Amino acid sequence: MNAYIDLLKTPGVARLIGAQLTARLPSGMLSLAILLHVERIHDSYGAAGLVLAATSVGQAVAGPLTSRWMGVWGMRKVLILTLIVCTLSIFAIALVPMSVGVYMAVGLLSGLSTPPVQPAVRTIYPKMVNSKQLTPLFSLDASAQEIIWVAGPVAATFLAVQISTTLAILVAGSFLVLGGTWFIASPEVGQVRIPRSKRSFGTVLRKRPVLLATITGFLLVGAAAAVEASVVSVFGHGGPQAGIVLGIWAIGSLFGGLFLGHLPIGPWALARRMLIVFVGMALAMVYLDFWWLAIMLLVAGIGIAPAFAVIFAIVSASVKFSDTAEAYGWVGTGQLIGAALGSAVAGFLIDAYGSIGGFWAATVIAALGVLAPTLLRGWHPDLRGKDASPIPDTEPISTLNQ
Repeated sequence: MNAYIDLLKTPGVARLIGAQLTARLPSGMLSLAILLHVERIHDSYGAAGLVLAATSVGQAVAGPLTSRWMGVWGMRKVLILTLIVCTLSIFAIALVPMSVGVYMAVGLLSGLSTPPVQPAVRTIYPKMVNSKQLTPLFSLDASAQEIIWVAGPVAATFLAVQISTTLAILVAGSFLVLGGTWFIASPEVGQVRIPRSKRSFGTVLRKRPVLLATITGFLLVGAAAAVEASVVSVFGHGGPQAGIVLGIWAIGSLFGGLFLGHLPIGPWALARRMLIVFVGMALAMVYLDFWWLAIMLLVAGIGIAPAFAVIFAIVSASVKFSDTAEAYGWVGTGQLIGAALGSAVAGFLIDAYGSIGGFWAATVIAALGVLAPTLLRGWHPDLRGKDASPIPDTEPISTLNQ
């Protein structure tokens, strides 16, 4: 724990973590808030699902694109532009009654304009701390982001059900404005300049560690999305049990990240952490009881934040600094697609076989999440005793011939 205390004492680290968490809190609020809002207006979960799908498509497309733009126009310009457009889109969804088609168009726009805060902060971190602190910082960040998935859904559900769905969306949008402005105003955002990449768009995916991180992140988030749908189907919407179980799961991830984040990252690091996730999910479906699910998902959660920390570290150590933002954008896109497919597959199996079907989906996806880094361990860099910082960009030096 001393390593994390030292990190938080490093100038700017605590402030930047706080700012980016505030800016990204709407990620944990908006899906539920928009779902309930559109369903209330059009009396159709199908219509609400279409709007969420359009938003997710926009986010998946925008991830690597807006991240790359930061190397062309600068972080602040891209963050300010996307923040303005995204905020206006979110407020329009809250305040303006629309047809389903128009809601989908505005949702797509809000997804396309989602500020690339996560790729930005991942790019800034290596410039704030020394090489020994970088991997613990990635772990601390991965653990802290669990706050988004604990506080966000709880706040959104309470506001939408107890007060109004409009207020729930407006509050989420307000957090985006507050956190986004705080993050943009941070001195580090202005001080760190991402060099313009000399490689064509998408070339960074040829880096095997980036592709491994994207594939494994896709499977990890897909399994997590399937578990979320399954837990909700077990307990329904009539009580707090589902929220409590999912909260315990997130707490497991938080503690896993804090206590395992200092471990060396060898070629088997990602496979081992994914194995923890798989074992917890596989055992969870044995008995769909509140306490059994809570304990087994606590076990599964222990591997989640550490797995994300490894994903961030191997990407950072494998690409040039000018490509880091785009690389993290692709990783984020993989996770968004995983979330959408995981939820869809689980939903289909839950309809066909009951709640157990969703846990089958989660377990199979998690098993693939173990298999991928095991079979592709040759793509996994060995960072034991090595620097996880990005590869410096170098320019050719002209010399005089004598």
